[in-house]
Amino acid sequence: MGRPTAAISWSGGKDSCAAYHRARDAFDIVAAITMFNEDGTRSRSHGLRPELVEAQVQRLGLRSITQRCAWETYDAAFDRALAEAAALGVTHVIFGDILFDEHRDWAERLSGGRGLEAVEPLWKQSTTDLYRDFLASGTSARIVTVRSSKLDESYLGRDLAEDLLDEFLARDVDPCGERGEYHTVVTSCPAFSRPLRVRALGRASHSGCVAEDLVLDE
Repeated sequence: MGRPTAAISWSGGKDSCAAYHRARDAFDIVAAITMFNEDGTRSRSHGLRPELVEAQVQRLGLRSITQRCAWETYDAAFDRALAEAAALGVTHVIFGDILFDEHRDWAERLSGGRGLEAVEPLWKQSTTDLYRDFLASGTSARIVTVRSSKLDESYLGRDLAEDLLDEFLARDVDPCGERGEYHTVVTSCPAFSRPLRVRALGRASHSGCVAEDLVLDE
């Protein structure tokens, strides 16, 4: 019997990448779902440019499923993306949720509405262990956003590493940024056909966070 066909909810950051690697042996992952803002210029979750997300998805060899939406219409847009995935024969959707029940409940409710099953490979695992597993997997991720109340701008542009884990713990920052302390962009992983080269055009502040504006450098 073949592996079930799946799509992955893809933010471009470390958690969705970790979920992909945890699930890839059990599922035939064929598509990546990413939500963008109304004009399609930034991803909803991590504020990434669409060409950067598309480059990641291409390196994974997946089909890209995208929708544009306001936060108020996010559920409806994600439902449309799930319908597109189901039309490809997808039966399962992989998510990178770790700790919060409301996130898993949301994933199960939306997926179930389309007759799909939500899969949570990282669920309720130690975020310290997940961080170390991420490093051990040979994946590279760059910090692209920090919450100013927890981390200063000097952390922007740094790659996740063991010494950063010690700094996070000393600052009461969740190792995986589960309280929104930071976001990342994956630049290399074992499943990528080749690494992603990026550079920062500048920085911008919004909603208590500071973010790098990254572009492809290829």
